Parts: sequence; structure tokens; C-alpha cells
Amino acid sequence: MQHCSKMEMAKKIIGVAGMPGAGKSLVVKAAYELGFKVVVMGDEVREEAKRRGIEATPENLGRLMLELREMEGPASIAKRCLRKIQKAKEDFVLVDGVRSMYEVEEFKKHFPNFILLAVHASPETRFRRLFKRRRSDDPVKWKNFVERDNRELKVGLGNVIALADYVLVNEGGMEEFVEMAKQFLENVAKNG
Repeated sequence: MQHCSKMEMAKKIIGVAGMPGAGKSLVVKAAYELGFKVVVMGDEVREEAKRRGIEATPENLGRLMLELREMEGPASIAKRCLRKIQKAKEDFVLVDGVRSMYEVEEFKKHFPNFILLAVHASPETRFRRLFKRRRSDDPVKWKNFVERDNRELKVGLGNVIALADYVLVNEGGMEEFVEMAKQFLENVAKNG
């Protein structure tokens, strides 16, 4: 067991996992509204792509994510996030985009109060949302959507979702889910 500083012991870290389009960004929105620090794991991959001059397409980011995990180890993205979490002045930090049990273990090693939240929505709902959202790495065809899902599952996301401490189901409206997420986060902040 690695030694944790008192500051790390006091911080409450909430990792958020979910398939693309499940509603992780709405949990992020709720966290920002409550004054939590937010660290987005996917930003680490997007920043690395920018450093390397790689266009941020779904395929390129997916390949880069797998390459980083292969070269630096399966918890590499989590390790890249640790400094941002440790530097946070806030007691509550939301980490968006946990994808493997290696990452969960890395966070737990440094932050014993780590809690894992899974956000779930059906594939049809998720595809519809991603199609509307149109971020640079969002799929525009069902085939690309399935490929991206398979890539995420290959990294271990399914295990993370299955072993989460809590699950929020997001099949309704955005405002409704943000309120649900806020209630969850407030409860964790208050009760641990």
C-alpha cells in the first residue's frame, strides 16, 4: 500500500464511468455547479494528440488511447491525471471518464476515499445523443458507434461499470438528469 498524505486522505474523489453518450458530461455539469474540481481523463488523450499534431478524430483518439496504455501501462491516463487532482484546492474532485479497473486501482492507491459512479443509458439513446452532440470524436454512423463501444469495452469499461459503487440511469431529459446527479453528488459530499 502506498503512503497517502493527509491532504490526499481528506479529498473525496468521485470517478465517473459510462459508455460514450451515457451522460457523463451532465454529471460534470452538476459537479461544476456544486463547485467541485473536475478532471476529464479524455482531455489527457486530446492534449497528447494536440502535442503530437494528430487530428482529433474518433479513430485517431482511440488509437492514441490504446497506444498510451500499451506504452505507459494500463493505468497511464489515470497517472497523468494524478497531478491535477493533487493540485486541486477543492475537497471534492470529480474524475470524468474512468475506463479500466487499473485506473480505479490507481486512484484508490492515492485516494482511499475514491468512489466510483457509473452512468448508464441504452445504446439507442446514446447513439442519438452522440449524433446530436457532434463533438470531434463522436461517431456519425451506427457502424462507427459500435466500433467505438467495442474499443471502450476492450479497455475494460464494462468491468468498471459492473463494479461501480453507484449507478445512475439516464434515459430521461437533460435537466432531470442534472438534478439527479446534483442530488447524488451533494449526498456524497455530505455523507461520504
